[in-house]
Amino acid sequence: KNFNFWYFFGSLALLVLVNQILTGIWLTMSYKPSATEAFASVEYIMRDVDWGWLIRYMHSTGASAFFIVVYLHMFRGLIYGSYKQPRELIWIFGVLIFLALMAEAFMGYLLPWGQMSYWGAQVIINLFGAVPFIGPDLSEWIRGDFVVSDATLNRFFSLHVIAVPLVLVGLVAAHIIALHEVGSNNPDGVEIKKLKDENGIPLDGIPFHPYYSVKDLVGVGFFLIFFCAVIFFLPEMGGYFLEHPNFDPADPLKTPPHIAPVWYFTPFYAILRAVPSMAGSAFPGVVAMGASIVLMFFLPWLDRSPVKSIRYRGPLFKGAVALFVVAFLILGYLGALPTTPGRTLVAQICSAIYFAFFLLMPIYTSIDKTKPVPERVTFK
Repeated sequence: KNFNFWYFFGSLALLVLVNQILTGIWLTMSYKPSATEAFASVEYIMRDVDWGWLIRYMHSTGASAFFIVVYLHMFRGLIYGSYKQPRELIWIFGVLIFLALMAEAFMGYLLPWGQMSYWGAQVIINLFGAVPFIGPDLSEWIRGDFVVSDATLNRFFSLHVIAVPLVLVGLVAAHIIALHEVGSNNPDGVEIKKLKDENGIPLDGIPFHPYYSVKDLVGVGFFLIFFCAVIFFLPEMGGYFLEHPNFDPADPLKTPPHIAPVWYFTPFYAILRAVPSMAGSAFPGVVAMGASIVLMFFLPWLDRSPVKSIRYRGPLFKGAVALFVVAFLILGYLGALPTTPGRTLVAQICSAIYFAFFLLMPIYTSIDKTKPVPERVTFK
């Protein structure tokens, strides 16, 4: 009964997934996955295909929209303890969806075959070369060539269009099935399946239809206002959604002055750059970047608090979450900028806060003062 606006983002993520699949199918009808024709085929879609510009902008804006709603959806899970027992499996499927989404976005980013697509892929794939012993062979295996080339574009296209979407849809189905098994969490963190009436219906539960089908439609309406505003008036979003170098065709002989990933990868890229290289190898940074995502899987077992919701938690957890969010946003900003000694220092401090949030969680959640959780759902 007490769901608030934080509970819109799960259904919005599903809406954006459908948008990405449908617009993606339409784009593949006119796109050519070839190093000589890819860039020109995108220009053809934009200029000559009926409504091609709209479908392309729906897809490119949808990629950023997907990460916005997924980050907010994950934050909701974080503040209301939706990862805690009995919802550990839902959380793990959610983090796997996030990983699949990152793979999908990275592979799709190469397809326009613009300058930033080409050099961004070159930089990210070269990171695998930092893995000891197998690194150079691993990065060559991913590329399918000694450099990012036609072979790389073809394999990324097939993975982006077929393999990863299948995995993504399967994980989303598993996520929803696991959710239906235990029921949704709520802002009070009260298990509504505990108290039932004589017919076995939860006392604090209400039917999904018409209450939540209508509530979600309101969320969809607001989302579409912003989504359409970006598509029609700001599709590049100042170079954050569609970067300016990507309007130039890929040129292996001309490096852009500053290579950075798209905004949704920048927090993790900032962590990678914040870790000093060892003997000229970026391997410690690659490990830190990987660990920053792997740690999310362990969240249900790192949190030792007896309560779920932030409403009934003490100042330690609330302060830790606030610090974590600020550090994550600063890392996202720094990841998009060229490095300077000052920026690197700030990135190192924010990276330390990011890891401390997870690694110190067993300590501060177990000593934190908590308020008593009500038996029934409240409407405060």
